[in-house]
Amino acid sequence: MNVVDGLFDSFFVDFPRHLKQTTQGYPVADIYSDDDGNTVMEFALAGFSREELNIDIKPDKRSITVSANTNTEDDGPVQRRIARRSFTKTYTNYDNNLDLTNTSAHYENGLLTVTVPQRAEMQPLSISIS
Repeated sequence: MNVVDGLFDSFFVDFPRHLKQTTQGYPVADIYSDDDGNTVMEFALAGFSREELNIDIKPDKRSITVSANTNTEDDGPVQRRIARRSFTKTYTNYDNNLDLTNTSAHYENGLLTVTVPQRAEMQPLSISIS
């Protein structure tokens, strides 16, 4: 057996593991706090339309779920698209420091931005000393 045969054999035998590794982190997301203390979640979603995206907020569960359901039957002829597949990602606010009811979202040029403000009682205060 030569090196090339061994490479192809291992690829096809381990294909389920390779597939899981390539789809596990989809979509790419960046989560950070902005200068105002809001939590910002950005998702790279090239190829999706605004209508295919869903954001579900469950304040009682302290969770935000971002999802997309791509239905290829409605797209006419099958087209190859880069990284356009259904997904569901759920994020939980374990610290209960965010105001989920005032969440806002914006989608432009393949970038979904979800902004969640801090709860008012969690924002830092400055008090005067008498």
